[in-house]
Amino acid sequence: MDLDLKGRTVLITGGSKGIGRAAAEGFAAEGCNLHLVARTEEQLEAAKEELQTAHGVQVAVHPMDLSQPGAVDQLIQASPDVDILVNNAGAIPGGNLDAIEEERWREAWDLKVFGYINMTREYYRRMRERGGGVIVNVIGMAGERPDAGYVAGSAGNASLMAFTRAVGSRSLDDGIRVTAINPGLVETERAATLLQTRAEMQFGDRERWREFYEPLPLGRAAKAQEVADLVVFLASARASYISGTVYTIDGGASGRSG
Repeated sequence: MDLDLKGRTVLITGGSKGIGRAAAEGFAAEGCNLHLVARTEEQLEAAKEELQTAHGVQVAVHPMDLSQPGAVDQLIQASPDVDILVNNAGAIPGGNLDAIEEERWREAWDLKVFGYINMTREYYRRMRERGGGVIVNVIGMAGERPDAGYVAGSAGNASLMAFTRAVGSRSLDDGIRVTAINPGLVETERAATLLQTRAEMQFGDRERWREFYEPLPLGRAAKAQEVADLVVFLASARASYISGTVYTIDGGASGRSG
């Protein structure tokens, strides 16, 4: 299927690994030029070289922490004109109410919750001036199924779901689509870290984290590319009447009672 994305400019936060890196691969395969943002310069440079070699597209990298004051302004100066924004950066720690102190909670929300909000605010304004654009927020299932053992992430993700629905409900009036994806468990380094924390809390043994895969559909987590394929589709003209909607991709796990 031709998604008619060739020549578009895409900015992906958290673009050096996991879902963000897989999305970068998908967009590059469609002929999009990329801006990739992440904290680690070495990983970004490696992604840049691989994508340019494989797909012949232009890739710019921006090593920065978007939770820091002035970071979003700095990024906008470096990449002011983008057609598609994929908000994907953020690592809210696992743990219950006693485990997550206020400082760590705020730090995580500054990167993910306020990071998504600030990026959307600034790029929405520019997209409106340019005549349109697409914003895809990669959020997470905890907003739909709150978990006391992941309380900061559950609350943060629920906020971003409401934010997406609110902004996306009116954004087509400005020629902009705002939508989101809630992935369930995905095979990433981030997921492994969260499950290790949960295994330590539940079993007293971090090494038993893979046991959480067993009850999932097909006995596995989703692959990053499976989520990335939906990101790319939602950013395309094939999804031109989709806005203000949050999509679940979890193999049906959220509908299981056990």
